[in-house]
Amino acid sequence: MVKRIAASGCWLIAALLFAPAAAQVFYKSTMPDGRVVYGDKPADGAAKVEETRPDIKKGGIGGTTQREKDALDELERARLKREGGGELVRSAEQALKNAEAARAAGKEPLPGERIGTAGGASRLSESYFDRQRKLDEAVEGARRELEKARSGR
Repeated sequence: MVKRIAASGCWLIAALLFAPAAAQVFYKSTMPDGRVVYGDKPADGAAKVEETRPDIKKGGIGGTTQREKDALDELERARLKREGGGELVRSAEQALKNAEAARAAGKEPLPGERIGTAGGASRLSESYFDRQRKLDEAVEGARRELEKARSGR
């Protein structure tokens, strides 16, 4: 019985190994109104159907042509130029992190930012809220600068 299980396991492994070698067929169906539909079976009512099997002999499905590589390189050069080589974006990201850290560290009231009440307790003073507003404005300003750096403006 163990041999039978082992033999069936070998068949399963062999089937799984060789399954990718058989390229799947896909269809390009052109509809009467000119729309193009891609799928694993022809579309119903198609005016024209083209059957295609991807060539997977060289590096699997896909790959890039020289034209695609050139286009990607050009896009990358434009992005780097727009972002100033990335330095401007990195410095803006660091400024945002610093502003957020300062805001988080500034949540606790500083000495002199509490006022005593008639009941013997205390409340936060206007200076505390002014400082919090300034910290929030610094974070928002850093966010705007980061967006500006990312967009290349």
